[in-house]
Amino acid sequence: MATTTSTPAITTTWKLDPAHSQAEFKVRHMMISNVKGAFHGGLSGTLTEHATDATLSSVEASIDISTISTGDAQRDAHLKSADFFDVAKYPAMAFKSTRVRPDGDGGYKVTGDLTLHGVTRQQTFAVEGPTPPAKDPWGNTRIGLSATAKINRKDFGLNWNAALEAGGILVGDDVSITLEVEFIKA
Repeated sequence: MATTTSTPAITTTWKLDPAHSQAEFKVRHMMISNVKGAFHGGLSGTLTEHATDATLSSVEASIDISTISTGDAQRDAHLKSADFFDVAKYPAMAFKSTRVRPDGDGGYKVTGDLTLHGVTRQQTFAVEGPTPPAKDPWGNTRIGLSATAKINRKDFGLNWNAALEAGGILVGDDVSITLEVEFIKA
């Protein structure tokens, strides 16, 4: 009986560095301008990078919704309430990739399950990077990447809104998400 020897896949595990990573969003306010916000310090995640075939790489990440900041304490409290994120019931947003594919411009399209407000939907992020590995002054090896996506908040049960006297709505449905992330080799 012939036996086959298989070489294990070569992967590198990278841990997200929350001190050097940020998740931001923007949404249309009163149909006039965009309001931006960010989640500060509440990011965690792991990137498993395949050495020879990026399509076999994967990523899992989580954001602590209670760290939301838009620069206005009253708005932040409203966003944390049951009208929007309902942080008491749904404290985190999570993403787990299911597919990674090159986009033709040196980046990737990373598709996976995005869970927000208790609802999971398939979402694709456009990813630039990762950058080539670099050593920091303390001997750690780091990489970075940027990722963007646009979601419809109503797809995740975030339905609160108010009609404006002049017509239109207070909060737009489309939300742009931008991630700037550094990872440290585990």
